[in-house]
Amino acid sequence: MTAATAFAGMRRAVPVMFRAGCPDCRGRFELAAGALRLAIGASSRTTFYSFTCPDCGAAVRKPAGERIVELLTGGGVRTLRLHSTV
Repeated sequence: MTAATAFAGMRRAVPVMFRAGCPDCRGRFELAAGALRLAIGASSRTTFYSFTCPDCGAAVRKPAGERIVELLTGGGVRTLRLHSTV
């Protein structure tokens, strides 16, 4: 089987876009998965996603509940697992 045969019938993937807003400038926009980062910690207080506002350049960090984590990971957002040291 050639590579062309293996991929025959597959459609080109459409990039996933996520709606976001900046608390600093109140801008509303869509971001590709590559513009977001997800950090998963041991608790809800240490689980968040972050991005840089394309309008004002502010570093934005927002909490991520279970549903947000599910959507972001399913959409291809890079994930960092935070480990606590005890």
